[in-house]
Amino acid sequence: MHDKPWEALVDLVEDGASPAQVESFLESLPSGDAARAVLRLSEAERSRLLSSLDPETAAEVIEALPDTEAARLIRQLDPESAAAIVSVLASDEQADLLGELSQEIANVILDALKPEDALRARHLSSYPEDVAGGLMITEFLSYPVNRTVDDVVRDLRENAERYREYQVQYAYVTDARDRLVGVLPLRELLLAHARQPLQQIMIPDPLTVSELEELDALEDLFETHHFFAVPVIDLDARLCGVVLRESIERAVRDQHDDDYRRSQGLVHEELRSMPLLVRTRRRLAWLSINVLLNVLAASVIAFHQDTLESVIALAVFLPIISDMSGCSGNQAVAVSMRELALGAVRPSEVFYVLGKEAGVGLLNGFALGTLIAIVAWLWKGNAYLGLVVGGALALNTLIAVCIGGVVPLLLKRSGRDPALASGPILTTVTDMCGFFIVLTLASILLPYLENM
Repeated sequence: MHDKPWEALVDLVEDGASPAQVESFLESLPSGDAARAVLRLSEAERSRLLSSLDPETAAEVIEALPDTEAARLIRQLDPESAAAIVSVLASDEQADLLGELSQEIANVILDALKPEDALRARHLSSYPEDVAGGLMITEFLSYPVNRTVDDVVRDLRENAERYREYQVQYAYVTDARDRLVGVLPLRELLLAHARQPLQQIMIPDPLTVSELEELDALEDLFETHHFFAVPVIDLDARLCGVVLRESIERAVRDQHDDDYRRSQGLVHEELRSMPLLVRTRRRLAWLSINVLLNVLAASVIAFHQDTLESVIALAVFLPIISDMSGCSGNQAVAVSMRELALGAVRPSEVFYVLGKEAGVGLLNGFALGTLIAIVAWLWKGNAYLGLVVGGALALNTLIAVCIGGVVPLLLKRSGRDPALASGPILTTVTDMCGFFIVLTLASILLPYLENM
């Protein structure tokens, strides 16, 4: 067991280990440690590692890495070496990797590929990453409907080495125009008579998905049906690929990770193996905006400075009101994001969401406001202080859940990313409103609150 596998990996490369030895070492590491070992290497060491490996082994290293880091590695190689690695990647991996590269670099690599490989890679890269076409693989078995069982078995034997890399459980049967007409389970193929036509043992009219089917619909399909894979057809009903269950599960996990990362202000994927200045610049781009938003919220306090100086006890409750309202609003954001993802609500249904959230805001605001009012009253023995902080929390909770519910819809409707912008907008508005309400109420009731 290696505590620092990257050091052992560097030693192997520097000692001139064969690709088979490096591959054997990486395979001996526990799950996830291979990627960790490669990510801990310097850029020069990673380039030296890839250059020392044959394309097949280098492709396995690339597949173990996050797409952004895999793209950084590929960019450091000459076009011929990069193309050799890309050519042995699975078709969906090719599309993901090329999508992370600039158009200029991707074109240089594609030009170095065989024409048929380049054409396929360009086609797959043209799909959005969250539709069936962008998630499918093109490594599948397909046979004309007029073939026999013996024809298929002979083809499988003659191309066994190439098909070994395919994730084969089914073969697909097409007509003269490449339109899908049936699915052929390999078990049925093995048990059938050699001269039987495929049409007699195939499953006709199989379930298919369009090449433009979106990820949410694909997730629902695989949750409903326990399929290993589903064939993908183009607009002319021709078989163009196969989308795997594991590809959908991975894409859904990645989408959730992206949503969470963006909600925390990380617009681009970040790993600690990236250059320091790149990571710093990406974080500062978001943090600097938040500085300005917080200055706006703080200006409300500055405007009511005299009231705050007269009633010092209010300073204790300002962060409570801000935080509790923010939490309520974030719950509403989460519900709207989920409903948008499920298609349970449309971006245009702002008033429907507003009405639903207003009811929750009124009830929760009353409950939370009453609770904090009792706390303030018991602490200072002043019912007016309880009225101020309790009323402010109740009103701000109502405002927060209404904003949290509708902002994702408005952002989605305007073509912006709701996961990225909803949080900062909600935080700023709830802070400003919370401070404004509590300090305004305190100013009105100041004669009853002074000297506390």
